Amino acid sequence: MGLWLGKSSLILASQSNARKMLLANAGLEFKAITADIDERGIQAASGLSNPREIALLLAREKAKAVSAHHAGSTVIGADQTLALGDRLFNKPAGRAEALAQLRDLSGHSHELNSAVAIARDGEIIFEDVSVARLTMRQMTDAELSAYLDTAGDAVTTSVGGYQLESLGIHLFERIEGDHFTILGLPLLPLLAFLRRERLVAV
Repeated sequence: MGLWLGKSSLILASQSNARKMLLANAGLEFKAITADIDERGIQAASGLSNPREIALLLAREKAKAVSAHHAGSTVIGADQTLALGDRLFNKPAGRAEALAQLRDLSGHSHELNSAVAIARDGEIIFEDVSVARLTMRQMTDAELSAYLDTAGDAVTTSVGGYQLESLGIHLFERIEGDHFTILGLPLLPLLAFLRRERLVAV
């Protein structure tokens, strides 16, 4: 018997391998459906500049977009922003851009803002933003190039050019915040909400 007690299905509005792994490891049965939204267009139209607000906006929009086509389902939307001071980073378009991002992050602390929102029938019923602070060690171009050579194309799939659960861990000297926030899904507040709603068995 699974842990999910909802009368209708649980849906993750994402194809992120990290988010799918977190939910699966928590014993939740779910379907993963990509949210077909224009993230950059929504962000630009919102006029928002605060990284936490942007992450929450996009998490809401993803959840609502999938929820609109799946009546009664509980839909989880999630998004993450990376901020170095006032500067926001997006996923690098290629190796050269990944190197440029890593150069800028080298020797500094940045914040990952991970947002989660739950929608049902197109309405948001829960939302949360968690923050992790990561300090990258000072690295030479030779060290960064060696990392990029080893990590390969994976560096273009994550903002900042790293995946902490993989080779990216070698880039850091200090991490403040929980592992789930860093991977892009604030799992503890999410599970707390599901328990309050009697949607999980534990």
